[in-house]
Amino acid sequence: MNILIVGCGRVGSELAGALSREGHTVAIVDANESAFDLLPPDYSGYCTVGIPIDLDVLREAGIENCDALAAVSQDDNTNIMVCQLAKEYFHLENILARIYDPRRENVFSHFGLRTVCPTRLTVETVKNILLQDKPQQITVGPSTISFHELPVNRRLNGASTSDIDTGADEALFAVRHADNTLSLLANGPVTLRSGDTLIVSRIID
Repeated sequence: MNILIVGCGRVGSELAGALSREGHTVAIVDANESAFDLLPPDYSGYCTVGIPIDLDVLREAGIENCDALAAVSQDDNTNIMVCQLAKEYFHLENILARIYDPRRENVFSHFGLRTVCPTRLTVETVKNILLQDKPQQITVGPSTISFHELPVNRRLNGASTSDIDTGADEALFAVRHADNTLSLLANGPVTLRSGDTLIVSRIID
């Protein structure tokens, strides 16, 4: 894929390096040329210096030929504006903005912009670790998904997950086995064994 990254901070530089190593064609934009010093030595992509909300800068960086864009600068407004420009002027659909303020994340997701909020992800991760006996949650756009575990009792030993009815509000997500390996039900039904644990998902918001 041809991927454009806006912002060469710690996240942007690491992302650019990882995508470059995987064989993607990567370009990265930052207003400060010194920011490119954070790029790993094996980065093989392109660098463009300039204000990322400038259409000419985006064109110079190759936005007209890219397949995806990630705006991960340290400024929420810049990330949102870049994604809006990419969508409205260059008709790019595969875009993502990093948003630090979780209150703004929900607002922009309603405009059809995909966002990721490190603040929210960190809070949820720490909370779930501290409250190990509570259902775990993740936020995807405006929706919150809760996960809880149910041990497989003797009655279900040998049964298939396709035969289990969790009701309209919940869905089986995966099976965690006794050796802590995980079988995703998206890959097909799983035959249950003693020691397995069902992971059930539910949209709560």
